Amino acid sequence: MSQKNQSSHDNIKVIATNRKAYHDYFIEETIEAGIELKGTEVKSVRLGHVNLKDSFARVENGEVFLYNMHISPYEKGNIFNVDPMRDRKLLLHKSEINRLAGYVQQKGYTLIPLKIYIKRGKIKVELAVAKGKKLFDKREAIAKRDAELEIRKKMKEYLR
Repeated sequence: MSQKNQSSHDNIKVIATNRKAYHDYFIEETIEAGIELKGTEVKSVRLGHVNLKDSFARVENGEVFLYNMHISPYEKGNIFNVDPMRDRKLLLHKSEINRLAGYVQQKGYTLIPLKIYIKRGKIKVELAVAKGKKLFDKREAIAKRDAELEIRKKMKEYLR
């Protein structure tokens, strides 16, 4: 198989998503990052034992770290298991880190993981530059979603 065909058929298996992120934040930009994992963490992630709730990333000393991501200890890992809540380094190019640092320095922006997935055998994290929603923004989004759902129902009935 040629290189061109292989890249068009990237097998992506989503392990975990942060659905609450879309409710709590306006997503400005997303970026794919690798993640530095220790031994048995990889097996645990492949089994889907990951929780992204309340996790966030921070740029520190030219590096990006992911905090509060819980990876359950691998059952058969014994002494090789590490702390499930440890900080994990994200693997990005220097130019990407600088761009993210520029965003985060602006008031109200933060870095949050949207999903963790396997792409071509490597574990990746989709990181988003996000701005927090206020309570009225959340209510507005819910009202808009409900209105669109109602319109779809009416259109379906009309087309019968």
